[in-house]
Amino acid sequence: MKKIGILFGQEHSFPPAFVERVNQKTGGKDIVAEFVRIDKVIQGEPCGYDVVIDRISQDVPFYRAWLKNEALTGCAVVNNPFWWSADDKFFNNALATKIGVAVPRTVLLPSSQPPPDTNDKSFRNLGYPLDWEGIFNYVGWPAFFKPFSGGGWKNVYRLHNPEEFFRAYNETGQLVMMLQEEVKFDMYFRCYSIDQRHVRIMPYEPRQPYHLRYQTEWHAPPEILQKVEQGVLTLNQFLGYDLNTVEFAIRDGVPVAIDFCNPAPDAEAASVGQANFEWVVEAVSEMAIRKAREHKPGRDNLSWGKFIQAATTRRTLGDLA
Repeated sequence: MKKIGILFGQEHSFPPAFVERVNQKTGGKDIVAEFVRIDKVIQGEPCGYDVVIDRISQDVPFYRAWLKNEALTGCAVVNNPFWWSADDKFFNNALATKIGVAVPRTVLLPSSQPPPDTNDKSFRNLGYPLDWEGIFNYVGWPAFFKPFSGGGWKNVYRLHNPEEFFRAYNETGQLVMMLQEEVKFDMYFRCYSIDQRHVRIMPYEPRQPYHLRYQTEWHAPPEILQKVEQGVLTLNQFLGYDLNTVEFAIRDGVPVAIDFCNPAPDAEAASVGQANFEWVVEAVSEMAIRKAREHKPGRDNLSWGKFIQAATTRRTLGDLA
């Protein structure tokens, strides 16, 4: 009997719907789904799952460590906990520039306050002052100022000039931030990417209150939607995420990827709407069942993106595009 688990936190609708859908599809004959239960973690020993859908380890380091141990013993963890630990939003943007996906002009900045246990000698390789004029000229105004790693619109600023920037910069303490061009868009889409092969394009309006963002319609021509879908697939195939969302702003007919580091994306029915909820429950269930059936004990059953494949085979990103 193959076993699929879902690891989650404060969600209400998606985890039970996922478990119910998997068990409905398999009839509990060769594959069963359940909520993950952990009562002890011993190094190098499995907890009995063939597949685990991770929805919470970004907030609970203990779970991330457990998932790595599970992956080591052959569990197919979605998403790959090693890559998720290594990834960040700034790297994602940098990667996009190498694989032909348009992104906003973005720069990485050191934290305003030094990290713990550092002193002036810790920063001997950092130019001071930074080339602020060059940075501001490259990004332009208005601009968004946000953490290079994180989510949930925490510590995000919309800024109009250097004076506002330096005030915000002083407020961010030890956070490593990035300054990013604001994209003036005609349309905006948030897209589910499942299994690096299935895409759900959802009209989205980020300027609305959160509960209204999915309640919008854009009349996009088919060629725009085709470009969006291809961008979603390209990004996730290179990153190796089996569950992710990608946000695209359409500027002058060109899809610009705004945010695509969401490996535990919102899937609650109350926020994404019933139709989108049904789609993601079905798609994730199908993926989990496929992974369980293809699971090979003792093997590496993780997904690795084309970026890692290029690095390990000494090929260029262009070879895999």
